[in-house]
Amino acid sequence: MTCAYAVRVALMKFQGVESADVSLNKGLATVKLKPGNTVRPNEFWEAIRKNGNTPRVTHVTVRGEVQSGGNQLKVPGSGEVFHLKAPPAVLEQLKAANGKTVSLDGTLTPAKDTKAAVPLEVQAVRQ
Repeated sequence: MTCAYAVRVALMKFQGVESADVSLNKGLATVKLKPGNTVRPNEFWEAIRKNGNTPRVTHVTVRGEVQSGGNQLKVPGSGEVFHLKAPPAVLEQLKAANGKTVSLDGTLTPAKDTKAAVPLEVQAVRQ
């Protein structure tokens, strides 16, 4: 069994995962989730760590309700709340979307401290 295979199997065990592709040579795992899933990024990161690898920057599309004047996103189902960081133009879009449901494209960078909150760095807001 290869390490890539072990990571793929670990990722596929999560309910809500549609597919997973892992390339250790590229240092990349691509996971496609089913609509309505409740998987949290830190759960994937923990599975990657348990297989002897280090999780890195995670590109995500997250759908939820913008809250706190554009500073947070609450994800239905999982109830997870992301603190948002964004460049000024995107921050204005987030403020305008306060109280609305949107999709955000961005990145999460796992902290060394696995208990630390990880902000969602937003690149784009989609209605």
